[in-house]
Amino acid sequence: MLPRQTVSVIATVLNEGDHIHRLMRSLSAQTRLPDEVVIVDGGSRDQTAALIQTYADRLTLRLLVEPGCNISAGRNRAIAAAQGAIIAATDAGVDIAPDWLEKLIAPFEAEPATQVVGGFFTPAAETLFELAMGATVLPLLDEIQPQTFLPSSRSVAFLKTAWSAAGGYPEWLDYCEDLIFDFRLRQVVGAFAFAPGALVAFRPRGSLRSFFKQYYRYARGDGKADLWRKRHAARYVTYLVAAPLLLLAAVLLHPAFWLLLLAGGMVYLRQPYQRLPRLVRLLNERQQPPLHGRAPSLREWLYCWALLPVIRVVGDVAKMIGYPAGWRWRMQNHPPQWKG
Repeated sequence: MLPRQTVSVIATVLNEGDHIHRLMRSLSAQTRLPDEVVIVDGGSRDQTAALIQTYADRLTLRLLVEPGCNISAGRNRAIAAAQGAIIAATDAGVDIAPDWLEKLIAPFEAEPATQVVGGFFTPAAETLFELAMGATVLPLLDEIQPQTFLPSSRSVAFLKTAWSAAGGYPEWLDYCEDLIFDFRLRQVVGAFAFAPGALVAFRPRGSLRSFFKQYYRYARGDGKADLWRKRHAARYVTYLVAAPLLLLAAVLLHPAFWLLLLAGGMVYLRQPYQRLPRLVRLLNERQQPPLHGRAPSLREWLYCWALLPVIRVVGDVAKMIGYPAGWRWRMQNHPPQWKG
């Protein structure tokens, strides 16, 4: 076991007055308290900054106010100001497990070569809609391949020297910034360690409108960063070529083509439908909302089952609109070449 290393937890916030207590209470209740917490406020117009300061008696706390900075710039400023050799990143609005930091930094203290550790995240659904949303868009732990997993900056830790070598978070990018940072880290330091027990929980989107906006922005970020060309191309081919051709064939040629459409839909939705009952069991084991440990009624099952294809299609449409918007921005602004 190596000597204890100093750890700084960093986060960025903007108008998080309704949710900031969840984060701050979680941090102050850690089994291994951070040596400091550095938070950058991007110019909140509510009481976020004042509420953060109320925790100064429980945490070694530094609050930097940087109006107008995006999430990448905020993280970079927080890390630059941090004193710890290890940086643990998280987000506002999450509920952090009490042993999150202890488990997240354990690989650093056990193995001197460790430079990056990915934690994990779970959905904290409070409604049936959020339950269906979580089953549609969020992986479960046993679906993760630790060797290739790219951690979200909701739950990740890295050496400050690794952050510097990777060039920091890409400040030219407003979404998908943590993915680009992960890719750059992997280019610089190689494989990441994985700490599946370092958990944070967050609420999935609670409406189709907010979900559409979220996935539009994600896909626009993909376009700006030139990410996942093949995935996006396959989506356009599926929706704009394959599905219409099969539909026409079923109507004009032979009813058997309906079976091909049905089979394609089953393959397309197999993972969310398999994931939903497992997510229900996981939340019920913890006595969490929306069911609080009881079995869903038939009406609740039908509601969730009906939502899964709707959520998937809405997300795909948002991506198909957002991706070319990102590419248009890329052609106009010529962002830095981050690959290689």
